[in-house]
Amino acid sequence: MPTSPQPRRVQLDKKPPVEKKERRALLWDILKKLAVFAAPYRLLIIATLALTALGSFTAQVNAFVLRYTVDTLTEIATLAEPWEAGIRMLMIISAVLLTKEILSIFISFGQRFFGEKIRINLSRDLSQRIIERILTYRMAFYTSSENDSGKLQTRIDYGVSSLTSLVQNFFIDMLPLFANAIVALIIMFSTNFWVGMVGLVIIPIYFFISQKQAKRLQGFRRQMRGFREAKSGLVISLINSISVVKSFVRESIEAEKHLTIQKEMTDNQLRIRSIGFVYDAIKTFIEQIGVVVIILLTAYFVLQGEMTIGMILFHVMLFQNVAAPIRQLHRIYDQINNALTYAEGFFDILEDDKQVENIAGISSDNLKGHIELKNVDFTYPNGTQALIDVSFTIKPNRITALVGLSGAGKSTIINLLVKFYAPDAGTICLDGHDLADCDTHELRQRIGLVLQSNHIFSGTISENIRYGDMNASIDDIIVAAKKASIHEQIVSLTDGYESTAKSLSGGQQQRIALARMFLKDPPIVFLDEPTASLDAIASQQVKRSLDLIKKDRTVIMVSHNIAQIIDADDLVVIENGEVVETGTHEVLYAQRGKYFEIFSAMSDSLNLDKISQTLKG
Repeated sequence: MPTSPQPRRVQLDKKPPVEKKERRALLWDILKKLAVFAAPYRLLIIATLALTALGSFTAQVNAFVLRYTVDTLTEIATLAEPWEAGIRMLMIISAVLLTKEILSIFISFGQRFFGEKIRINLSRDLSQRIIERILTYRMAFYTSSENDSGKLQTRIDYGVSSLTSLVQNFFIDMLPLFANAIVALIIMFSTNFWVGMVGLVIIPIYFFISQKQAKRLQGFRRQMRGFREAKSGLVISLINSISVVKSFVRESIEAEKHLTIQKEMTDNQLRIRSIGFVYDAIKTFIEQIGVVVIILLTAYFVLQGEMTIGMILFHVMLFQNVAAPIRQLHRIYDQINNALTYAEGFFDILEDDKQVENIAGISSDNLKGHIELKNVDFTYPNGTQALIDVSFTIKPNRITALVGLSGAGKSTIINLLVKFYAPDAGTICLDGHDLADCDTHELRQRIGLVLQSNHIFSGTISENIRYGDMNASIDDIIVAAKKASIHEQIVSLTDGYESTAKSLSGGQQQRIALARMFLKDPPIVFLDEPTASLDAIASQQVKRSLDLIKKDRTVIMVSHNIAQIIDADDLVVIENGEVVETGTHEVLYAQRGKYFEIFSAMSDSLNLDKISQTLKG
């Protein structure tokens, strides 16, 4: 019995470990970049810091109250009538603690609220900035294997999340703790130098242990990033290919692929947790040693008569205030390492200047549509060479058909003409100007593109058609829909033009795209297999609309449809990325070259002889 293919183990990018100096430089670089986004909120940051400083003093009140309570009780216990003094003491400490708690509530609320406001605003700004940025990138950015939808989404989401978590942990969690530690340490030194030294000595020890912990976890965290990107890619791929999966009954295999990466993620997470538990135990042990030393040292000074008994608990509590944030240092390192792992990829996307399209340039007003390709070479980012020394001319206000077998390079030429990509060599001229020098936005405003499968956005039919001209009125939309032969079908729907566009059939969606094109009314139109996936009746209806589009425009068309090819004024025959023939249908057919071969194959596939006999009969 044949065995099922084994699920492929996910391959992760293995990056060399980053040296300590490089990581410090990288951290400083990321903080500087983050500071640019934080600059508009400087008043909020100042308010947060002020509240944090104030809160660090109120946090020490308990230690003073405890010292006062113990020392006062020691004195009261020696009195003949201790109750009156005891009640007075209890009232004092109750009033102090109650006042301190009320102040702490307001201080903590303000500090946390301002910190959270900074985090939320930064999250919004980072997310908006990167979306605005990638919208300016070339098509090559989106087609690169490094930027497939799953990886790109994970990199952006976790980049924003890690950066904002770093801000949250700093302003809301860690900053108050460190402020408390500094104030507590100052008070310890002010009461006794040697007690303060115990609190000070523990800090570098904790730093050293936490740094070792972070270094040990560094590789596991980078692996986790790879797992998350791979998992997102698998889920998106599964959704996009669900019809194929179900038609071949491969649900179990796809589930096994997902289980494999889930197991790898689980193993990785368990390793991270187990390492964290070991280091936490070590830090707790060291902290307890510090507590014992504090007790012994303070007890010695008490026996020497230099301190009161209350100083023992006073110093222990202050030491706890010093140790608490240091104990949490691994959290800081975790956030820093997450920020370095994900923010590096986030800022790589945000600052990829080489991907930015050259927008500004020569105005494309009064386009005539005279296009000339001269010795054009092009290779896709994945290394596939699509065009080799391509040269031909497209005349204005004529229909030019690009003819060739699948993969010949026809769609690639259209991608170059729309400036989705730039040629590796050679030039493309539009009305005598180098296409590279033309204003990209103006050019695309005056170019229409109809593909084999046009994207329909979530929303209503009217919203999808209006995408061709955002200022169009409903009357303009109706006129465009009529030209695209879709108006009657739209008004027959329950909600008419307010119906959901995604619910339409493939042929109807194609005509929505054509209506969008009529609304745009561009002087140059590119048609890339616009009827290839439609049935005969839908193709006929779309063809009528296409015939209207072709009038008085420069049209460049890719098609395997004989009727559309014969309608073309000029033909360009392409084979393996090279132009092999140019001319009219009659001339090229008479030459009996490559075009004759392709045209004959198309005719044979249609069984024209039998169709002709049927029509005659």
